[in-house]
Amino acid sequence: MSAGKKTGNILVWGILLLLMLGLTGFGVTNFGGSVQSVGQVGDTPISTDRYYRALTQELRAAEAQTGQRLTLAEAEGYGLVQNARARVITDTALDNELVQLGVSVGDAEVARSLKAYEAFQGPTGGFDRETYRFTLQQNGLTETEFEEQLRSDATRALLQGAIMAGRSVPEAFGDLIFEFVGARRGYELIVLDAASLDTPVGTPDEAALTAYYTDNAAAFTAPESKSITYALLTPDMLLDAVDIDESALRDLYAERRDDYIQPERRLVERLVFPTTEAAATARARLDAGSVSFDDLVAERGLSLSDIDLGDVTRADLGTAGAAVFDLSEPGVVGPIDTDFGPALIRMNAVLAAQEVTFEQAQPDLRDELAQDAARRQIADLIAQVDDQLAAGATLEELDRETAMQLGTVDYFDGQDASITGYDAFRAAADLAQVGDFPEVIELEDGGIAALRVDEVVAAHLRPLDEVRTDAIAGWQLAEIDRRLREKAEALKARADAGEALNTLGLPVETVAPVTRGTTAPATLSEPLFALAAPGDITVVAPGDQTVYLLQLTQILPPSADDKGAQFMRSTLEGQAAQGMSQDLFAYFAQSRLSDAGLTLNEAAIKAVHAQIP
Repeated sequence: MSAGKKTGNILVWGILLLLMLGLTGFGVTNFGGSVQSVGQVGDTPISTDRYYRALTQELRAAEAQTGQRLTLAEAEGYGLVQNARARVITDTALDNELVQLGVSVGDAEVARSLKAYEAFQGPTGGFDRETYRFTLQQNGLTETEFEEQLRSDATRALLQGAIMAGRSVPEAFGDLIFEFVGARRGYELIVLDAASLDTPVGTPDEAALTAYYTDNAAAFTAPESKSITYALLTPDMLLDAVDIDESALRDLYAERRDDYIQPERRLVERLVFPTTEAAATARARLDAGSVSFDDLVAERGLSLSDIDLGDVTRADLGTAGAAVFDLSEPGVVGPIDTDFGPALIRMNAVLAAQEVTFEQAQPDLRDELAQDAARRQIADLIAQVDDQLAAGATLEELDRETAMQLGTVDYFDGQDASITGYDAFRAAADLAQVGDFPEVIELEDGGIAALRVDEVVAAHLRPLDEVRTDAIAGWQLAEIDRRLREKAEALKARADAGEALNTLGLPVETVAPVTRGTTAPATLSEPLFALAAPGDITVVAPGDQTVYLLQLTQILPPSADDKGAQFMRSTLEGQAAQGMSQDLFAYFAQSRLSDAGLTLNEAAIKAVHAQIP
């Protein structure tokens, strides 16, 4: 099969998938009346139905990703409306060109596509005309309309495949990638860390500390925050006051019996054969040692995951249960007649029966029921708290008159107090301003809260005495980096003057040639490959209290056996070729659109938008 035909087939199936989406719950409609198109390209109209389907496909695809229903205004903001319009305009421009060329797929191709379309298959799995007719009727389409749409989509896909197929990049492009990715460098390395310093850094004097504090003011600046008072009630706060009847605990234990009492189980794989004779022959080969069970699985064209039954009980295995459970250690039984045919069954492990008694489960059961009861109590309290707040009650009054407890927090982005662990609390705190009236906030664990912003505190530099410990630690790290760089530069000067690295008094590591992608640590890759010739030396200081002095020793071309570089070359060549094909198709479509001309009916477009729910 040619590359062009393969590409065409892929595009045709892609179009069929979009059509299936368009027919699945999207409410394809027929606008009827005098508004039949939202514009035209050349002599080919852009039908209102076509635009509606494209727009709803964009919306539903976005909603499937976000899990949220989008309004038309939101869709416009995200560019979905523009995408849908551009897509139908491009498709119509190509349809117009195909009409001019007199190109179309035949009835046989349309019929083949219909028969392969799952939405039109009946109970037996084949194409069913009544299902076909009913599906189209439910979506406001006639057979003629749909088949013409399918014909034009398939024809357009063939044109697209012809334009995009067979593109390749120049060989020099791949050679350049391979030379870059596969290039190798050997080097020698000295690693300097805090232990390499002649003396410890100690602690800074006041002048040095003040200078560091001033130069790094951003690190010691408190962000803008809100001083918040809140009233909080969570299920955990009520647990001690909740009385749970033992009969309720026993009822829950009985309900969860299968979780607490599990019979003996086996880890099992079942390999089914077409006939008992085939299964017996396989068992004989297995017993003779000429094949393994895994070999038999592979001969059947299966993988172990295909035959894995997981952990099963005797009852789960039906007629095979007795034979499998008679095994006390891993082994194979069979052939055994099963509901799926004669089979060999391999037992891989014995899982002993397990039982958690009521007494053992009681603490967890009590906690679960207490949590449920506490959540119900809080839910019953919401209306009361709502009414109190509406009547002007303060958070302090809620603290005195209800089970809610008062607290305060200086809230800012990244604040890690326990109350700010609730998404609902953070969302409310972000929106709340000084003077806003508190409202009930329902929390994720079934609790409730209400908050008041007492003050918005502007970002400010925290006093040195307040951050002294952090400032000292920061100065020490910076000082280690500074001294290590100084020492490394001094060593480099000696090496540049002709001294060998192994005479500088520190351990030297000799590293075999590596590529850019295999250099470790990765921070050495760029400076290493920037060195021009063997003997060149550089200092690398990532700022993590480790400094490297490295000297280039070898420059080697890519290895012909470097599969990683070959894979990267192939991947990037493919991506570049695909990009060229897409660009070429886009230029072609734009040229057809420019030559044919485009007109749009804004009133018709608005009418389609009005149909979007």
